[in-house]
Order: sequence, then structure tokens, then C-alpha cells
Amino acid sequence: MGKLGKNTWFAGVCAVWGAVMLTACETDLKEVDRIAAIQAEEPVDISVGVTVVYSDSALVKARMTAPEMRHYNVEEPYYEFQKGVTIIFYDENRVETQRITSDYAIQKEAEELIEFRGNVVITRADGSVIKTEELIHDQEENTFYNHVPITAFFKGGDNLRGDYFTSNGDFTDVYIDNSTALHYLQQGQAPTFR
Repeated sequence: MGKLGKNTWFAGVCAVWGAVMLTACETDLKEVDRIAAIQAEEPVDISVGVTVVYSDSALVKARMTAPEMRHYNVEEPYYEFQKGVTIIFYDENRVETQRITSDYAIQKEAEELIEFRGNVVITRADGSVIKTEELIHDQEENTFYNHVPITAFFKGGDNLRGDYFTSNGDFTDVYIDNSTALHYLQQGQAPTFR
């Protein structure tokens, strides 16, 4: 191979390497443009490992934890919890009264509504548990309701099923529509027929 052949080979290698580098940079630039376009379409702030404490007059009322919280800064802003959420409620002595967990939640700021969806579980301090696939909290009225079936389990083994329910904020006044219940009677509680 002559002198001209080696230079031609070297020039060819340099040209190929330069093309590879330009292609790699072009791919990276396309990825940056794609991410920028997503951010332009969705004005969202993402927080990871979130803990929020709600208090009133220096008393802690509730604590919310979530693996991720997204705040969408749109015309009607909202918070979204795509990876689930847990909210623990406390009394004035900071003793847990109930907790709500779900696979997904969304808080609509303008409507003052929080919607919990997917494996929603409400656990009360007295040992009762309510399970459903949807729970809506009206923050202004401090009421809960849903539109899908629920099952409630009580200490002692009793349980209750219904089509949907409404409740006050601390689940002490619950109305369940079209409900059926299983109640275990203790010795001497059953009515006598003579």
C-alpha cells in the first residue's frame, strides 16, 4: 500500500468517526428537544418522597405521605399521586384516629375535592376497616362519599356490604345504601321463640 493509500484510509476512518459522533450528538439533541416539548405541554412540578403535615392552631390534624406528588400548573390546577398515598388523621392528643390509603389520588384545588382510587382502605382506631375502589372527600363540607360498592369489617367479625356510601369527616355517621350485613350473635343475644 502506497503513501496515498494510507492517507486515504486514515481520512476515511476520520470521516466515519465524525459521522458517528455527529449522529450521537443529533440523537442526544433530539432527546433534549423531546423532553422540552413534554415539559412545555405539561407544566408540572414533581416531588419525590413527600410528607405533608396539616395543622390547625398549632395542632397536627393529619399527615400525608406519598412516594411521588405531581402538581399541574394549569388553568384548573391539581395535585396527582400516581404511585399512591397514605393520610393519617390525629385527634387533639395526637393519637391516630383513622388512616386512608389508596393506589392513586388526585386533589382538585378549585373544586376542593380529593379522589382516592384503587385499593382504597380506611382503617379506624377502633379496628373497623372499610374497603372500596373509590373514595371522594369534599374538603369544603368535610364529607366522604363514593359511587361504587364497599365492604366494611368490624371488630368481632361482623361485616357489611353496600352499593355506595356517604359519611361525615370522621366516619362516625355513615350511611350505606342497599346494604347487607353479617352479624355474629353472642351467647344469649339471639331472640327466643316460644
